[in-house]
Formats: sequence, structure tokens, C-alpha cells
Amino acid sequence: MKALFGRGISLSILFISITAVYFYLLLDLPLKESYTVFYQIEYANVPLGIWIVVTSFLLGWIIAFWMGAIGRSKENAFEKQLTSLIETEQVLQTNKTLSPRIDRTLENVSNVLITQRKSLQRITDERAEAQDKLIQERLVQERQRLARELHDSVSQQLFAASMLLSAITEQSDESEQNYRPLLQVERMVQQAQLEMRALLLHLRPAALNNKSLTDGLEELLIELKEKVNFNIRFRLEDVTLSKGAEDHLFRIAQETLSNTLRHAQATEVEILFVERDGLAILRIQDNGVGFKDGDSKGGSYGLQNVKERAIEIGGTCKIVSVPSQGTIVEVKLPAKKGEEVDDSDIVGG
Repeated sequence: MKALFGRGISLSILFISITAVYFYLLLDLPLKESYTVFYQIEYANVPLGIWIVVTSFLLGWIIAFWMGAIGRSKENAFEKQLTSLIETEQVLQTNKTLSPRIDRTLENVSNVLITQRKSLQRITDERAEAQDKLIQERLVQERQRLARELHDSVSQQLFAASMLLSAITEQSDESEQNYRPLLQVERMVQQAQLEMRALLLHLRPAALNNKSLTDGLEELLIELKEKVNFNIRFRLEDVTLSKGAEDHLFRIAQETLSNTLRHAQATEVEILFVERDGLAILRIQDNGVGFKDGDSKGGSYGLQNVKERAIEIGGTCKIVSVPSQGTIVEVKLPAKKGEEVDDSDIVGG
């Protein structure tokens, strides 16, 4: 608004000055006498000077609005092009809004972005494969051992304690003095069970072990449905992705579900994994307590890991949370299209 106001005033003053100079040069009168022309000559009982000032102001503001509209139109077109580059790696069809030189520059940026993203995905794939060869077997064995021991000892004891407390509270009368403390202890044990399930979820192997992401997610969710007391709905489609991207998305799903178990207090969780318009989309939504932006609670550290993992595979992550309504975590990245171009020469150079 300030730019528009300044542009309108500047143009108006410029037009008034130009008109005054032209009259001074055309009339060829002394400076003092040329001033009298502007208020002696009238049209429709209005002095010529007022007509000049009003007309100059109108022209100045009209041109200022027109220039502002053109600038906003170009900004919107440029923003759409950049958004398209980020989300789909494609430049929109050229139009008359942007100049051919900007279109060529955007095309070059698109080529660089595609090359860099493919290089990043290839490096991620190579690193994932190297990590699998070096430490995956030993790490998986250790995690499985810890998970098995926790499940066979602590988890079973918590389950037995929860069942015992449930039986005691059912047999107790609400009027008894120890009834409320027993209910509190029962809730604490149930919460400890949820924490243990979240921990066991973290201890699962992060790699898919030659399974597709869809199969790994389905197995994880079916197993989780048998252990938690809230409703889990999921829709999973087969989407072609690189191995590194699948491993990262699987770990993102684990992180998000673990946060939901520990913090959300949700009764429903919906998981969606589909491909739309060349993008692989993983969305996890719950109806839990949610959190405010900047809140230290709600598993902010885990959600930060989710964002970092999405960036590592060339994707984008959007987290929307509304207090008392729930949280949505959505990750998007380009799906793999046929044979990938070998860009090792480009990176090496």
C-alpha cells in the first residue's frame, strides 16, 4: 500500500511538472506572467490550473494502479511457477505474464532441481544400502532381542497388573475409601502399557527387509490394531519408490504412530498412502488432543525427525495440529517414474 501511494504521488507530481514546463515553453512568456495563465484561462468556470492538477492526479493514480496490478500478476505467476517446481518438478505452461527470459530461467532452474533431487535420492539409496551391509543385521538382532525381552517381561507384567486392577475395581464399591486411588493406579498402568507399546514400536527394525512399503505398513498396522484400544483405519496403495525413500517413509510412519501412542490420547487414527498426480503421499491423522505451534509437548523432537527425514529423500512435510481436534502429518515426494537417469557423472564433475 505504501508503494502504491508513493508511486501515485510521484507520477502525479511528474505530470504536473511536465505540463507546467510545456506551457512555459509554448507560451514563451516571462515566468511570472506564465503563472497567470493557469488561473486566468477557464473552462466550464474552472481555472486551467485546476484542470491540469486534477487530470494529472487521475492519470498518476490510474497508471499507479495499473502498474501495481501488473506487478501483482507477475508475482502470482512467478509464485505458481516456483510452487509447481517444488511440488511436481515441472514448469507450468508459459503464458504472456512472464517474459521469455524468465521462462527460460525457470526451465533451467527446473532442470537443476530435478538433477539435484535425483542426486540426493541416489545418494540416500547408496547410503541406505551401505548401512544395511555394515550394521543392519547386527542392529536388527539387538533391537529384536530388546523388544522380545521387554515384551516377555515388563509388558506381560504390566498387562497382568492391569487385569488384576480391573478385577479389583469391578469388585469394589465406589463408596469405599480406596476406590478412587485404585482407579488412578489402573489408569497409570494403562498409560504405562501405551508407553511400552510405543517403545516396542520404536525398537522394530527400521528397514523393510526386502518388503515393499505397502506390505511393511500393512503388517505394522495390523499388529498394532491388536494391541491398542483405539480404532485404526488405513488405505494403502502400491506406489513405486526407491529403497531409500521407502525405508525413510516407513520410519516416518513409526515415529508418527509412536508420538500418537504417547501423546495424542486419540480414539481414531487414519493412515493413507497413495499416489496422486505423480506424488507419493503418506498422511497420518488422529483425533487426539493436538498441540499449538511452538509447544514443547506433543513429541516435537520426533516430529522434527520426521521433517528431516522427508527433506533427506527430496520430499516435503506438512504438520497441522489443532488443540482438542487432532494432528495431521503429511509427507509428499515424487513417485519413481520408470528407469532413473544415471547422474553420477554430473555429481562427480
